[in-house]
Amino acid sequence: MPVTSSHILISRQDNIGDVVLTLPMAARLKQLNPGVRITLLCRAYAAEVVRYCDDIDEVVEIEKIGDDLVGYLKNSDIDTVILAQPDRPLAVAAFRAGIRHRIGNARQKLYQLFYCNRRVRFSKGLSENHEAQINFEFLRPYGDVRVPDRADIPDLYHFSIPEDPTSSALLKPYAFNLILHTKSNGHGREWPVEYYLALAQQLAAQPDVHVWLTGSAKEGEWLEQNTGELVGLPNVSNICGTQTLAQLTSFIKQADALIASGTGPLHLSAAIGQRTLGLFPPTRPMHPGRWAAIGKRAVNLCVSEESCVGCSKTEQLTCDCMRAITPDAVMEVVQGWIEEKAAGPRIQARA
Repeated sequence: MPVTSSHILISRQDNIGDVVLTLPMAARLKQLNPGVRITLLCRAYAAEVVRYCDDIDEVVEIEKIGDDLVGYLKNSDIDTVILAQPDRPLAVAAFRAGIRHRIGNARQKLYQLFYCNRRVRFSKGLSENHEAQINFEFLRPYGDVRVPDRADIPDLYHFSIPEDPTSSALLKPYAFNLILHTKSNGHGREWPVEYYLALAQQLAAQPDVHVWLTGSAKEGEWLEQNTGELVGLPNVSNICGTQTLAQLTSFIKQADALIASGTGPLHLSAAIGQRTLGLFPPTRPMHPGRWAAIGKRAVNLCVSEESCVGCSKTEQLTCDCMRAITPDAVMEVVQGWIEEKAAGPRIQARA
């Protein structure tokens, strides 16, 4: 019999991009279970983004629960736990708390075979689907066996993001504001920083276009120490480490476009409907087939057909596959965005 739920806890305690790519699943759960309440369990640093998602009724930070997962579950009215990532302590706690439906991937970890009673079985490594699509495998206990097409995913993102006055003041002087999220915190193969420099130099010819460098404070320091020419350009502002994640989300929403490799802000930008360009190598598991930016205004570049020698060296920040994506190719996309915004909204012809 298909599962029905009244209160679902989805657990996703890893990185921002992974969390964002789980949210379409929540939207589908709302369709399958009208009136259901959905709580998302995540790390504190990702919670600010999740609270902007209309399909999530409550956000619980794992740090605030501590070691009392069983107590938390027993004192709630949660009847379903979805382990959207392996989590032995939560699987055990859900079992001990007597949660009625415990959904997990029994192929991924053996303990989920023992502690989950609504098991799914799939391999991420063998799948040809995108990460956002793979998450829909957890909905099989609800009788929903259809994995949505990539083109359907953007319609399953629902956000309400308030305008941030500080961001408005920063962005207002310029006709077009481009965000470059140059680093990936080790989560993706990066586009060479000298290519970001070349792109910013080309854009310097357009005084009404401004470039904003975003990232963590540590990444901002790295840019200051290693890319003095980039951060010193008059059309570039380094604001790394100056914003909370909530402020960064509003900043991305209020800007005009974002460019990044496979990292959390890339997926966030695409999900909230911003113009987004993702830069990728063809190598598994970093390839766009698994991690492309998915959004109504998102595009992705991966020009190499085969992996270079450097792709096997996971410690390298970049490789020849990423160098094959030229600044001119990226500039072509950016110029199209600039012209699109300058043209304004299309005027519908009268019938």
